[in-house]
Order: sequence, then structure tokens, then C-alpha cells
Amino acid sequence: MSSIELKSVEKWFGNAQVIKGVDLSIDEGEFIIFVGPSGCGKSTLLRMIAGLEETSRGQIMIAGRDATAEPPSKRGLAMVFQSYALYPHMSVRDNMGFSLKAAGVPKAELDRQVNDAARVLKLEPFLDRRPKDLSGGQRQRVAIGRSIVREPTAFLFDEPLSNLDASLRVEMRYEIAKLHQSLKSTMIYVTHDQVEAMTLADRIVVLDGGHIAQVGSPRELYERPANLFVAQFIGSPRMNVMPCTAEGAQFVLPGQGGGAYGRSRSATSLGIRPEHIDMTTAGDGHLDGVVDVLEYLGSDTFVIVECGDAGKVTVRINGDTDLRPGQACALQFRADHLHFFDDQGQAVLN
Repeated sequence: MSSIELKSVEKWFGNAQVIKGVDLSIDEGEFIIFVGPSGCGKSTLLRMIAGLEETSRGQIMIAGRDATAEPPSKRGLAMVFQSYALYPHMSVRDNMGFSLKAAGVPKAELDRQVNDAARVLKLEPFLDRRPKDLSGGQRQRVAIGRSIVREPTAFLFDEPLSNLDASLRVEMRYEIAKLHQSLKSTMIYVTHDQVEAMTLADRIVVLDGGHIAQVGSPRELYERPANLFVAQFIGSPRMNVMPCTAEGAQFVLPGQGGGAYGRSRSATSLGIRPEHIDMTTAGDGHLDGVVDVLEYLGSDTFVIVECGDAGKVTVRINGDTDLRPGQACALQFRADHLHFFDDQGQAVLN
């Protein structure tokens, strides 16, 4: 059993509380990603699970036992860091097998485990090379392989792709996804990159200032954000949010005679994602505006529209467009994709 449970976990550095009563259950074989802005506590929380940071209050349960006071070596976890931390004078084979050799594992068993990990990670052609002869992605695979050979209860990843260039990040995301499918091990992964979170996770834990803002599948967080923080953190470009006022069942946007419809009077903000807005002729939608900037990305174009008191609104359209800066237009919101939030930033169900 490789489940992990956090019970009212807190972390204090002197008088500063950085983890504020986190409760979380991670199922066996689940791929969980901690995501959030810099300083939200995601790496600290991962290090607490690993035993690299002391838990100030609460309990950390690993495989059904209380591991709160256990040292890292007793927790049965393997951690992959942002830096590869490979021994430059050792071959790939020796780097991967170093911890087993130090533990006195017989050579035959050590070779079997190293070869098995190398096969999973497609490192077999590189076993006799040294780290300086490998690409960044290959070095990261060696660092992961060093963890695999230990056959841990769970894997902990602390921003493992942040040192790679864009193309290698895409390649390694694929490798890590395939690794999880192959090993079926519990994995906890920290990143500030929401693309990694959306593409890899079974569930995402969004952290904000030491609190859990929301936990859910990527689809749940994208389609049903619980608050404004999650709504604007998940999704790229971010969700458009603008003030609105309620008049009966109609939500009126600032400076506009139209409005968007809902069934709650408590909303003070309306949110909509860029791909759920249609562009039409001026005077024919929910918001009138003027095209400000076009960002061409090939298959998509992001159109930033200046909408007066409602602010700037980003629209995702097909990459092939005849729109030009300065052109008058209107924005039509798709009614089944509207999000409403109250004055505390909490989602209001429609």
C-alpha cells in the first residue's frame, strides 16, 4: 500500500506560518501535482512529506503508518530534484546503482534492477557513458532511474523539468506520463507550470498562500473553478474576469446596455475563458470594444479587445483572421460557459 495522507499539517518558520492546516488524501497509484505561484508552499509541503522539513503540527501518514517523526531514510520515498545531482566521474550504470551498492545489495540483484530501470527509461544504450556525454533530458532520466531502482513507496518530483528547454520539457512530460503508466506508482509532483499540471495529473492540488485553494481533476478545475484564484491560475491565457451588477436575473456589465444572464443575485464578477467568446459586429453582442493587439500563434490567434470600463478582454480565435488593430467589434459570450463570483471571490453556482 502506497497511500499518503496529510492531517491538519502545518509548517512554521519562526513566527511565519507557511503551511496552514493542510488536509489531503492521496490514493495508491495516483499522480498528484502541487501547483501554485512562487511562495505558495508547494515545495515546502513536498519536502515535509519527504522528511526533509520538520512538520510543526499535524500528521503525515505513509502506507497507513504515522511517519511524521521518521527520518527520510525510513519513509520509503524517492525524490527527484530540479538539479540532476549526478556523480560526474561515474557511468550511468554506476550512478543509477549507487544507492543499492551503498546498501550492500548483491551485484546480481543490483544489475537486474539497474537494467530493468534502464529498459523502462530507454537508457540501455547509454549505461556506460558519463553524465557529460548526455543531453539534459537523458541526464534527468538517469536521475529518475536512480530513484526507480530503489523500488520506493512513492516518487516525489520537485520541479524536475525546470532546467530543460521547451522542446525537452515536452519530451520529458511524455516520458514521465509513460513512466507512471508503466510503474503504476504513487507520484507527487511539484511545478509552477500549469501545462505540466494539466497534462500529467490525475488530480491537481492548487495552493495559495499555504492553503489548498481547490483539489480536483484538471477538467474539474478548468470547467468548475471554486474561486477566482483557481479560475485565473488554471488556463492559458487566463480567464477573463470583469465586474458585473445584478438586476433581477440579468447581470449587467459596466458601460454596456446588454448583459449576461444567471440565476443568482450575489455575484459581483463575471468570468469567461477566451475560447468561449465569439466576435461579432459592433452593437451586436454583450460587450462592445476595439481590437487592441493580435497575438498570432499559428493555429490560434489571441485577440486583446479594449472594452472600456470592462477592461481588456482576451479572445481565442482561429489563427487565420482579417482583424486589425483599431477595428470596432462586439463580444458575444456563450451562456453555458459563464462563471460568476461573489465579493469574496468564491464561485456562485448558476
